[in-house]
Amino acid sequence: MKTLKIKVPATSANLGAGFDTLGLALNLYNEFIIEESDNIEIQTIPQFPEFENPEKNLFIKVLKTTCEYLGNKFHGAKVKQIINIPVSRGLGSSATAIVAGILAGFYANKKQPTDEEFFEIAYKFEPHPDNLLPAWKGGLITACIENGKTYYSKIPFPKELKAVVVIPDFELSTEKARSVLPENIPLKDAIYNVQRVSLFISALINKEYNLLKIAMNDKLHQPYRKQLIPNFDKVIEYALNAGALGVSLSGAGSCIIALAKENFNKIGSAMVKAFNEKSINAEYKLLEIEEKGSEILVD
Repeated sequence: MKTLKIKVPATSANLGAGFDTLGLALNLYNEFIIEESDNIEIQTIPQFPEFENPEKNLFIKVLKTTCEYLGNKFHGAKVKQIINIPVSRGLGSSATAIVAGILAGFYANKKQPTDEEFFEIAYKFEPHPDNLLPAWKGGLITACIENGKTYYSKIPFPKELKAVVVIPDFELSTEKARSVLPENIPLKDAIYNVQRVSLFISALINKEYNLLKIAMNDKLHQPYRKQLIPNFDKVIEYALNAGALGVSLSGAGSCIIALAKENFNKIGSAMVKAFNEKSINAEYKLLEIEEKGSEILVD
């Protein structure tokens, strides 16, 4: 196998009411540079000692599983991971490793994965198509699983909208963020979300951006998860007051994403200020939507 470079974008899942349904690819990337080797060598930039342990490295686990799935023994690999996506912040960092591991394994075997093959492997590590699909296919994707089969559709995303993402200086694992969710929810809350996720998609298609403020509200996960994120309500309030069209938790958090047409720096600074009020350092990034998804480059 020649030297491979696989570039996988960040994702922001849920976008408010689309809990475990909607996912959006963003132009922030993790890169995986892979060379053939009889041993496992891992370098991370910046350095993450835990990721350099082959027993804990998600990319290596997925690559090994993919090779075995295709009927081949995994002998090793020399891997350089360039990590630009903050870890455990709700921007799909784990999805990038899963997607890259599958694509690398199939490329090494001179194949491309079908949807069914991709999901069969990916779901062993993360059963969330709302994160995996945008990382793989790009754009805004809505997905569901019915009788074990994944169905999805890519929705045109307006080019004039950008994402302002605030990144607070603390991690929040998906496991912890899911642990605070209730087993059962009131019917009125389910109806609330169905109404708003439908409105969200319609508002994007019809460019009725004034509706996004309401359409990105949620009652299934954010009311429970916000207890894990200091000043959450103020972050939302300050972003909207600064001109954001709609604001929500990014994935399971701790990042928060605002969609906007203008006033990007004002919105980002306002969200940072809200975290600063609770003595939490934060930064923001202005990101565009990544329509292409993952890329494989060969040297």
